[in-house]
Amino acid sequence: MSFDWLALRIEGIYRQPVEGFAMLRIKLPAGVLSAVQGRGIGELATLFARGALHLTTRGSIELHWVRGEDLPAVKGGLAALGLTSRGACGGAVRGVTCASQGSAGFPQVESLARQLQRQFTGNPRFERLPKKFKIGIFTDAADRGHLIQDVGLVLKGSGYDVWIAGGLGRDPQGAFLLEEHVSHGRIIPLIEAILYVYSAHAPAGKRLKHVAREMGQEGLRRLIGEQPAASLEFSPPAGLPDNFIPSPTDHGRLEIPVFGGELSADGLTRLADFAETWGGGWLVVTADQNVALHLTGDGDVARRELALIGFAGESKAEQVCFRICPGSHECRMGLAQTRDLARLVIDNLGPVAGAARWAISGCQNSCAQPQIADYGIMTSGVVKGEDGSRSPRFELYRNDGEGLGEVMKKDLTTEELLTAVCSLG
Repeated sequence: MSFDWLALRIEGIYRQPVEGFAMLRIKLPAGVLSAVQGRGIGELATLFARGALHLTTRGSIELHWVRGEDLPAVKGGLAALGLTSRGACGGAVRGVTCASQGSAGFPQVESLARQLQRQFTGNPRFERLPKKFKIGIFTDAADRGHLIQDVGLVLKGSGYDVWIAGGLGRDPQGAFLLEEHVSHGRIIPLIEAILYVYSAHAPAGKRLKHVAREMGQEGLRRLIGEQPAASLEFSPPAGLPDNFIPSPTDHGRLEIPVFGGELSADGLTRLADFAETWGGGWLVVTADQNVALHLTGDGDVARRELALIGFAGESKAEQVCFRICPGSHECRMGLAQTRDLARLVIDNLGPVAGAARWAISGCQNSCAQPQIADYGIMTSGVVKGEDGSRSPRFELYRNDGEGLGEVMKKDLTTEELLTAVCSLG
């Protein structure tokens, strides 16, 4: 059976390194899913994805090694759970991400994330975009996640600061502030205005940051302001609350480490059952590729119960905050076996560096976001030996400011990288 893989991207599907197999990415607004949905995804992963799944740095879930002929069944299974992969890949508005799930303002952020996903997912006006379009919502600017979005929203009181035209990849660029204190009712029409300008002025295959470079910040700002939608304001949404994760309670929040976001289907099922008892029936996939919940009972007892179901979190790999993309294990773009490399790096970390936030990306697409970690590793290329061997090369980033990280060292072999890591303390 042959597939039009390019056409399937809009369904959140990419090819895998082996012919006939696909990756399917599930959109979760702000990373939130119910225990029922968690069990359902676990069942789909068991049936169609070799019993495993991947938690991404944008709070999505990926199923790898899905046979092409099984894709319709997976899509139907997601629909039955109230989930979708539409627009999770390709030229569309991607899943709405958030790195602030533990903050008091998260209920407001979750509500907006759900409204944005409803507005843009499957909307024909906002598909067939020149390239991907990423939106992130944050309760503060501390982790710098707003800087790498096409639209980054930072909560300020009852409104949002709107940052635009950020992105990573081969030519990283930090977002710039478009407008301060934008009311909730203006967010959707303002994003629509940005999308109209992007669609009209970006060449195929280019992000919004390309338009900003070509026209300058003021030129892009002017074009957006000229759009009729830019001045519209919607009425506040009516009905029941749109969030399902409460603000942190007296019992606190529990984050369960998942090394590299690699979780078994059975593991997700066990966590979903745990959330039914201890988290009000809701889970969150975090930007650090972990699983979190807001406790509804005694935290000490919950942690003991969590250890009994296999999530003690005692290994060194689980204790270091380390974002990891799938790399060449599962991605056609991957140039390095990222999970294996991450374990080597962790074994060489001193106490100071081990307390930092790390990220490793298997190619220059920077899916693990190494430029906004405290320390980041990006696979920059591969050197081919005379014997046909392939040796990856790496860049080491450091971020100790408010913008994107800067390269400390370039063109490192694996051994040179580990030596550099050891020197960090």
